[in-house]
Amino acid sequence: MSNYYVGVDIGSLTVKVVLINNDLEILGQAKIRAGYHGREVAIRLEEQLLADFGLTIKQVTATVATGYGRVTFPSDRELSEITCQAKGISHLFPSSRTIIDIGGQDSKVIKLLPNGKVADFTMNDKCAAGTGRFLEVMATALEIEWREIGELVSSSESPTKISSFCTVFAESEIISQVSAGALKSDILAGVCDSVASRVASMTRRTGLETDIVFTGGVALNRGVVNALTKQLGYPLLVFQEPVITAALGAALLAREIRK
Repeated sequence: MSNYYVGVDIGSLTVKVVLINNDLEILGQAKIRAGYHGREVAIRLEEQLLADFGLTIKQVTATVATGYGRVTFPSDRELSEITCQAKGISHLFPSSRTIIDIGGQDSKVIKLLPNGKVADFTMNDKCAAGTGRFLEVMATALEIEWREIGELVSSSESPTKISSFCTVFAESEIISQVSAGALKSDILAGVCDSVASRVASMTRRTGLETDIVFTGGVALNRGVVNALTKQLGYPLLVFQEPVITAALGAALLAREIRK
C-alpha cells in the first residue's frame, strides 16, 4: 500500500502544499495567495489537492507544516522554514551549499553543510527592503503589475540609482525619477539592483559557497535573478517552481518522521 506525505507552507502572502509518495516523487503541488486567512485557505487547498488524486486526509501518513502560519495548522509537526528549505533544496540540488530565499515579507540566506544540514543563516525580517513586498510597492508606484518587472528590466540601457533601502523613501525616489523623465525600465532595473545589493551583502556575511540556489517567489523575477548573478559573480540555480521548495522540504521531513 502506498504512503502519502504532505508539506504545507503557510507564508506571509501565499500558501503552498506539496504531496509526495514513499518514492519521494512529487505527485502534486498547489499554491494560492492567502493573505490573512492562511489557516483556512491551507486546509481547503490541502483537501482539494488530495481530492485531485482521489485521496482524503485520513489517507495521508504524515503532514508537516512550516512558514509563518505553521502553528495554526493541524499537522503532525511544525518545523521552521529554514529547516524545510534546507531539506527541499538539498533534495533537488545535492551540490548546493548556499540558498538565497526571497519571499513576500522576508529574505534569508542559508549556508548548507555537505550533508544538507544547516550550517548558518542570515535573515532579514524587520524591513521590507530586499523582499517581494518591496518589489510590489515599487511596481504599484509605477502603475504596473510586479510580474511585468522582469520583462521591462530586460529593455533597460541605463539603470537609475535607488539610494535608499527604506521602502517609503525608495518609493519617493522613484516617483521623483518618473517626474524627471526616467524610463520605467531603467527605474525598475535600479530597483532590482537595489534588492540584489542588499541580498548579496547578506550572502557574503553568511559565507558564500557554490552552488547557489535562488528560491522563493522573487526567484521568478528575471530582473532580480540577473542583478543578483552579476553582484555575486556566480550563476544561480532556480527550480522550475521556486515557491514550493519549503513545502517540498516539509513533505520530505514528514516522510522521515514516520519511517
